[in-house]
Amino acid sequence: MIRVVRSELVRLVRPRFLLGWFGLMAVFAVMANFIMFSTATGSTQAPSGPGVSFPTAAELAGPSGVVAGLAAAASMFGVVTLAFWAIATGIDFQSGLIRILASVERRRWKLLIGKVVALALTTAVATTVALMITTVVAPIAAKSADISTTLWGSDSSVMLSAWTNAYLAMLVWGTIGLVLTVILRSSAIAISIGIGWVLVVESIVGLALDNPSWLPGSTMQSLAAGGNDSASYLSALGLGGVYIVIAIAFATVVMQRRDITD
Repeated sequence: MIRVVRSELVRLVRPRFLLGWFGLMAVFAVMANFIMFSTATGSTQAPSGPGVSFPTAAELAGPSGVVAGLAAAASMFGVVTLAFWAIATGIDFQSGLIRILASVERRRWKLLIGKVVALALTTAVATTVALMITTVVAPIAAKSADISTTLWGSDSSVMLSAWTNAYLAMLVWGTIGLVLTVILRSSAIAISIGIGWVLVVESIVGLALDNPSWLPGSTMQSLAAGGNDSASYLSALGLGGVYIVIAIAFATVVMQRRDITD
């Protein structure tokens, strides 16, 4: 398994691939913070849109305000993660490399798990990049919006909590991107489905069903926020774990039964 993971990491650590992934994470972190702070007013909920949920000015002035941007744009970060997991998986099918890998390693589940582990490790770095950019940009955005930062730094645990919650949410999105690509054998279609789900489908379904907490976007938003009005943290964590298990199990079955060596 270590050799499989190492092989995946060697192919993942490509400057252009990582620059695109980490660069988009940084761009969304900057955008989320400036928009979030500029639209926050008093104790009234700030405007929200598809895949985005902004805190109030009072919440931004609290101890966790410095890292609020991670949760605010959780779905946008998730779509980026889904996209790059899909790209990393789709390249194997499009290049024909999957045939060679499957011929060498007959236990295809090891190939799949090795890719998941390698992508999970890279996602940890991407989450760290988002956290670093957020902590740099947040004070600037807060100052421009005239929001107090006096309480920032009073709770040393907020950084770790924000990173962990955002990372877990991104893992779920990434796993969904992987399984969609394995099924469809096309990263472009998988990415289109992911973006369409967040920006269109889930918004429509949410309006029709009064925002059910079990929808992937709502679940991951609750998980990244450490729990919210839609779902508690434990509920979101449990449901996120269910999504990951089902996605990996489904992808494993497809990998085992599909003819990919011819």
